[in-house]
Amino acid sequence: MKIQGRMFIWLSVFMLVMAIVYGVWSKEPAGTTALFLAFALSIMIGFYLGFTARRVDAGAQDDKEADVADDAGELGFFAPHSWQPLALGIGGALAFLGIAVGWWLLYFSAPIIMIGLFGWVFEYYHGENRTQ
Repeated sequence: MKIQGRMFIWLSVFMLVMAIVYGVWSKEPAGTTALFLAFALSIMIGFYLGFTARRVDAGAQDDKEADVADDAGELGFFAPHSWQPLALGIGGALAFLGIAVGWWLLYFSAPIIMIGLFGWVFEYYHGENRTQ
């Protein structure tokens, strides 16, 4: 993971330089702000990956002499399929539709969002995934 962190740090340096150059030449605030936000996001990801790389064991991608077979096997725990993002998406769509149509629609979207959040947080405490 060290190499990914370094790649994002170098990407953030590039984004910062491009944001400054674009801001000076174009004097356009929307694009300049977008480039500065891209810089901020890439530096956050780079520091997170660098911080995480110090806490976990070195992977095969960190070894210059590694083969493809060195990265075989279990790489970590990944959540199984879940229906909760669908409930959150429907509730969020209804909530944003409530801004355009009428605020009364939030009364219908809030319970759907709460059910989706509750189900996503506690999906490992019931059902087929409770032992994972």
